[in-house]
Amino acid sequence: MIPTEDASARKREIEEKLKQEQETLSFIRENLEKSDQLTKGMVSILSSFESRLMALENSIIPVHKQTENLQRLQENVEKTLFCLDHVISYYHVAKDTDKIIKEGPTGRLDEYLACIAKIQKAVEYFQDNNPDSPELNTVKVRFEKGKEQLEAEFRALLTRYSKPVPPILILDAIGGDEELEGEVTLEHLPEAVLQDVICISAWLVEYGRNQDFMNVYFQIRSSQLDRSIKGLKEHFRKSSASSALLYSPAVQAKRKDTPTKKAPKRPGTIRKAQNLLKQYSQHGLDGKKASNLTPLEGHDHEPRGVKHLSEALSDKHGASPGKDDVLDVEIDSYIHCISAFVKLAQSEYALLTEIIPEHHQKKTFDSLIQEALDNLMLDGDSIVTAARRAIMRHDYSAVLTIFPILRHLKQTKPDFDSTLQGTAASTKNKLPTLITSMETTGAKALEEFADSIKNDPDKEYNMPKDGTVHELTSNAILFLQQLLDFQETAGAMLASQGKTNRLFILNQTVSQSVLRCLCPCLLRSGKVLGNLQLNLLSKSKVYEDQALSAIFLHNNYNYILKSLEKSELIQLVAVTQKKAESSYRELIEQQILIYQRSWVKVTDHLTERNMPALQPGNKLKDKERQVIKDKFKGFNDGLEELCKIQKVWAIPDKEQRDAIRQAQKRLVSEAYRAFLQRCANIPFTKNPEKYHKFSPEQVEDMIEKLFDTSA
Repeated sequence: MIPTEDASARKREIEEKLKQEQETLSFIRENLEKSDQLTKGMVSILSSFESRLMALENSIIPVHKQTENLQRLQENVEKTLFCLDHVISYYHVAKDTDKIIKEGPTGRLDEYLACIAKIQKAVEYFQDNNPDSPELNTVKVRFEKGKEQLEAEFRALLTRYSKPVPPILILDAIGGDEELEGEVTLEHLPEAVLQDVICISAWLVEYGRNQDFMNVYFQIRSSQLDRSIKGLKEHFRKSSASSALLYSPAVQAKRKDTPTKKAPKRPGTIRKAQNLLKQYSQHGLDGKKASNLTPLEGHDHEPRGVKHLSEALSDKHGASPGKDDVLDVEIDSYIHCISAFVKLAQSEYALLTEIIPEHHQKKTFDSLIQEALDNLMLDGDSIVTAARRAIMRHDYSAVLTIFPILRHLKQTKPDFDSTLQGTAASTKNKLPTLITSMETTGAKALEEFADSIKNDPDKEYNMPKDGTVHELTSNAILFLQQLLDFQETAGAMLASQGKTNRLFILNQTVSQSVLRCLCPCLLRSGKVLGNLQLNLLSKSKVYEDQALSAIFLHNNYNYILKSLEKSELIQLVAVTQKKAESSYRELIEQQILIYQRSWVKVTDHLTERNMPALQPGNKLKDKERQVIKDKFKGFNDGLEELCKIQKVWAIPDKEQRDAIRQAQKRLVSEAYRAFLQRCANIPFTKNPEKYHKFSPEQVEDMIEKLFDTSA
């Protein structure tokens, strides 16, 4: 049962909470009423605002529509005015551009092209909108005038700034890769001018619709290309034949800085041949000017070959016989001009690609190079023609002018073909045609040369009186030596004409391609030497004195052997004639023995044959004394006669000359001493000094002076 006090407290507490809740409920009701009143007021305000907005909208929309129409009308008016101004401007184009068009584009190309663009737009406008308008004809005339001015400017710029490339710069370009740092660049036009030319070209192609400017371009550039090559040729003619003067100071300076580099080899070979022949003619019979014999040293006469070599192209170039440098410079000039053409043509093509449209580049380039290429081919044909004339005169050394040129043409042909790629077939075939012509001419000369050696006539007046080397021998050896320098060229030349019969196996390391080139040279060298030997043997019979004939053959055989040994010819000859060297040595020894027999008629008087046998206490009979006197007289007369005759003979090889003298001194001196000893105690005369004219020492001195015209 709950106590009474707790129940009362609990009741009071509940009553208080009920009272608070009632108060809260009353507060909420009051707020709801206020909220309803406010809502009603807001609805009333919004209804009033909506009615006012509707009234405003009804009054504004018509005004807005009117304003929009006015703006549209204004825009149309502005556009119409702009179009009118634009159209009117076309009617003033001719007048506005008249001054600039008349003055031309020089110095203000961009401004000029802008005027041309205005005129072009006017032409298009009138053609589209008013083709019968007189203004159309006016602007058309002005446009054509502007185009003509641009074409004239194109021509003027090319003419004014296109100059021949200086020879020094060309030589740097074709030979400076190894000598100078970096490749030499050929600048044909200043950069600003080049950009103007490119700009004009592009406009003429796109808007001018005229290809005449391409003809103008190739004509001007073709002339400069030809003049550049002619200038190089003239440079060679004016310059010394010395290779040092044929290169620019820039290259020369570079060479001084790099002494370890070898000077570039000059392609000509004629000077080499002539220098050898000069060397051949500058040494006397005594050979004292040279301690060691060289293949073309130590002879007292000048072979006709010197004249032949310098005359090879005299018909074309007017070279005087004996002027070694003239022909060599001509050959060097042509070789350098070939290289210059390739370099310049490549440079011209690079320039052309910037100016001429792509689909016209090959045709324009073909036309551009024709004049220079034709002149080069004509020069080459002239060289071939001159060589042919020389060969018809049986001057086969003239073929030496072809070898360096032919070798260079073949070396240059890949670059030539690459440069001419895309040109007409007739253009591409010009170089191969020249090469074929040179090969045919050279092969004919090589074929006939061997036969000419065999058939050279034995003319008595043409034989050396002193028994030295015959000019036929020196010319033949010189020819083979020059052939050796161009053995691959000559071999390919013969092979191209079907002149090779069989291949010789040199060794397993030599390729078949090399064999095919060398084989014709091997055959030709062996044939030449064989024919030469037969001809020399025939010529030696012209001499009435067999000893002089032996000296002649000895000198020629020795000259051939030493020349072969001095060069690589001995290695080539050994391929077909393994015992060639020993064979020539045997021939030389045979001729020495034949010569020594000429002394038998002298030494025969010194033998014991018919010598009286002197017994102690017995006197010689008159007949026996006469025998001894006759022996002395025969020896003395024979010795004097032989020494007088043989003193004017010549043995240019000092080593051979000394050996033959020593052997002869030994044979004669020993026999003479033995004879004097046998006669020392024989009283065959009261005047022994009358018969004993020479001492052994004097005899040796006399023999020592043999083959010495200065004694």
